[in-house]
Amino acid sequence: MRINPSVLAIIVASFFVPTIDAQTVPSEGTFSMTLHVPSGAPLRLYLTGRVSKQVGAPVEAKLMEPIFAFDRQVVPAGTVVLGKVSRTEPVNKWQRTSAILNGDFTPLRKAQIEFTTLKLPDGRELSAHTVETMGLNSIYIEPLAKKNSPKKKKDQTAQPQDQNGGILGTAKQTAKDRINGAINRGKGFSDIVRGPNKKEKLVDFLWSKAPYHPQYWRRGTRFDAPLQDSLDFGSASVKPADFGALGTQPAPDSVAHVRLLTALNSASTKQGDVVEAVVTAPLFSAEHELVLPEGAKLTGEVVLARGARHFHRAGQLRFNFQKIELPQEVANLRPAAPQFAPMKTQATLEAAEGTGKAPIQVDSEGGVKAKESNTRFIAPALSLVVASAASYEGRHLDADEPGKYVGGGAHVSGRTLGGGLGLGMVGAAISQTSPYVGMAFGYYGFAWSTYSTVVGRGAEVEFEKNTMMDIKFGARMPGSHFLSPSAGQSR
Repeated sequence: MRINPSVLAIIVASFFVPTIDAQTVPSEGTFSMTLHVPSGAPLRLYLTGRVSKQVGAPVEAKLMEPIFAFDRQVVPAGTVVLGKVSRTEPVNKWQRTSAILNGDFTPLRKAQIEFTTLKLPDGRELSAHTVETMGLNSIYIEPLAKKNSPKKKKDQTAQPQDQNGGILGTAKQTAKDRINGAINRGKGFSDIVRGPNKKEKLVDFLWSKAPYHPQYWRRGTRFDAPLQDSLDFGSASVKPADFGALGTQPAPDSVAHVRLLTALNSASTKQGDVVEAVVTAPLFSAEHELVLPEGAKLTGEVVLARGARHFHRAGQLRFNFQKIELPQEVANLRPAAPQFAPMKTQATLEAAEGTGKAPIQVDSEGGVKAKESNTRFIAPALSLVVASAASYEGRHLDADEPGKYVGGGAHVSGRTLGGGLGLGMVGAAISQTSPYVGMAFGYYGFAWSTYSTVVGRGAEVEFEKNTMMDIKFGARMPGSHFLSPSAGQSR
């Protein structure tokens, strides 16, 4: 039996031509986009209640910011996240010694939390395995909701969606995000009289002055918990034709919300060091067209790094971004493009949440400086008054010899304050044994306060990995598109 050669060719070809996946080639003008949050992306959380630093203690927190995948929101802000205290360990010797010198004899320990579950608003629970994480040096103050507020009702409905379902209202270009507005680092007495939860703050303050106290995280304590495993949210059908602005240069003064991939510290970072960040919320144009999706990568360098110096001269940092690289999903949306290359850009820091001990200040050119309040000078002034009171000797007329004054010894209140200034409640108790002990404690506290607030080194600018920032783009650069007809190369 003779076989037609053309038929034979078709049969042979069917064995050697690879199968084409419907997710990689558009079908009838649509494309299946996988929605996932990669491992390493942090969940930005704050505790909804006090949590004991005991292994196994349950933890409940909420998301400060929504989570995006490519061009849409997949987890809203306020979502409840559950976990537990997974591990504890003692603090280092220097921290222990410093605490003892300040009258705290508690066996201090560090604790870490592992978050395991996301409780979505629709009632579903999603497994989310995070890396063990310690609390940050900041407290999040949840904004109070205004009842029957017309503005609030308007905002709830002002969430326009594009044809692909991407949420536009949560990624509008703004002048400044003011990331630091709801973050409070205060742990002293001034923290008690500001903002809500005054009673809770007062209890925390008094416990911190006790020689032995329970250890816990305050309500509102911040956590950045990186995902150990990626989160999968299925796929969505999109139209490549709707992404005409994708990969174009962001408009001047537009602001992108990014996550820092490179840890920076004014004490150790050097000029010329590479800085990398990734876009965490999609950036849209004024016409509501997607310009930069979640996952776009920015690369730049440090242009100024100056460490903190004595007499509280604060550290300084300045860096910018010059290149943008889109994620691989964009190449799938543009299969006809011959190449996919990074594009030049101009972007500087607009706002950021510092992770150091002191808040930061960002100038108009993107420079960052640690900011210390002038109220720190109040502490040594009060310490001097207390030390003087501890050494004051009351004088009165001698009953036996009229006109002659004799010393009455240091005041009990002065000794108590002096001892408390040196070693807290323990020092206040010990100082009652002798006026000279109270005097010594008082001047020790004054010397330490003066050194730590006036003479010592200033605060450093610190940005840990995964710090959230706002990046503002400058004037458009030549070569306004990643996937241009000229092979997509930056010029």
